[in-house]
Parts: sequence; structure tokens; C-alpha cells
Amino acid sequence: MAEQTTPDRRARLGRTLGPEGAAVGGVVLLLPGGDEVSGRRPSPLLGTASARALGRRLARAGRADGLEGVLAAHVVHYRRRGWNGAGADLARDAVWAVGEAVRLYGDVPVCLAGLGMGGRAALRAGGHEAVASVLAVAPWLPDEGPGGPPEPVKQLAGRRVLIVHGTKDTRSDPELSFRLAARAKKANRDVCRFEVHADGHGLRAYRDEVAALAADFVLGTLLGLPFSRPVRDAFAAPPPLGLRMPLASGFGRSPRR
Repeated sequence: MAEQTTPDRRARLGRTLGPEGAAVGGVVLLLPGGDEVSGRRPSPLLGTASARALGRRLARAGRADGLEGVLAAHVVHYRRRGWNGAGADLARDAVWAVGEAVRLYGDVPVCLAGLGMGGRAALRAGGHEAVASVLAVAPWLPDEGPGGPPEPVKQLAGRRVLIVHGTKDTRSDPELSFRLAARAKKANRDVCRFEVHADGHGLRAYRDEVAALAADFVLGTLLGLPFSRPVRDAFAAPPPLGLRMPLASGFGRSPRR
């Protein structure tokens, strides 16, 4: 039976996960996962649970003493659940969301933080002029195959990019994110990638470490905090070292250095 499609609708931003009324120094837009093909409306709660949890963690980290502005975090609610081929619906919604963040907050840097298929959307939409950084967690990427058009990377020039992927991910092939990172690194030195050894798609065994790594990256790129030494080393290391950086157990439990 063919999947029912729904009438066209608008994307929207979820309620801010940061403190309201404070001066905003940066915005992080959380892009949930999705399906390769689907015209259905995304679930307002189940489909965004992981993105909201990460957004709350980032918003809390963005309230540190001494920062000139706080971090505003919003989950992006897509029009449809699917990427849908050349339509690239999730990426289109991500581009809209960046424009909406600029409308709401003015000239502040934006980070696109995507999970799964949302990671692909973050990478694809990273060329928006307001985007300062892109975080892709276990990004779903197409297997390009011989002769197929490669996933674009030129739009990432001038952005800081961090990819994190579990080596045992059976839903989103980690080797594909490594290949994309390697291509992106040739044109943009500010690309790094962390591997979570023996963890799967949801990165549940290293949930706290992944959240700490995300906070380190987002606060560094949006609010000017210094990166931790592992992140600095990953950016500085030549391929493949900086693209296969192991995420250590306990990352984020000790003060930054």
C-alpha cells in the first residue's frame, strides 16, 4: 500500500531550551533524525526526544559564568519526516530555520547540530552565511557508489565542522562519514571527526561523553570558549588522525585544558 502524503505545511522552531529574556550570544539549531523517503508529518515528541535532550544539555552549558551572552537552543520541527531524494526536504527546512534564527536574534553565530538524517541536513545546509559551525552526530549519508554524485562539501568552507560516529553503527555507515570528512578536510582545515569505539547508532554507552564533546565544540564555536585539548588536537592533526580521533571514556569529567 502506498504511503499517504499530507498537505504541504511549514517548518517551525520549537520553544527555546535556553533562558528567555537574556542576551543571546549564539544559537544552536537541533535537527532530529528522519527517514530516507517519507511524506508523513514527524512525531512532535518521539522523533525529537534525543534532539531535545542534547539541546537542554547545550543550553545548560551555555549559562557558564563569564560568558557575554547565553546560548539559545531550538529543535527544528520539519514539514515532513523524509529527505525525499532531490527534494532534500530536511536540508531545506534547516536553511529556513537558520533564517528564522537570524530574524529572531539578529546577527549572532549559528550552529547546526544534527542527529542521524538530521546530521546530513546540517552538513548540507551549512553553507548559509549565518552558520559558524556544524555538528553531525552519527550522520546518515548515502552510499555514493562508483560514478555516483558525491555528497557536497564545498558549502562547509569557512565553517568549523565536527562529526562524531560510533564504529558499530549499523544504521548509518561510519565509513561514509569518514570519507565525507576526508573530502571536506581537503578544502577546509577546520574539520575533525571523533570515533566512539564499539558503540552503535544511538551512542548510548557514551551518551555523557558525546554530550560533553558537543558542548565543548558548540560553546567554542559560538561563544568563544577555548576548546579542550582533544578537540584542538583533532583539528590540528592531519588526516586520517584528526578524522579518526577516539572519544575517550570519561571525556568532559575533568576541567578543560
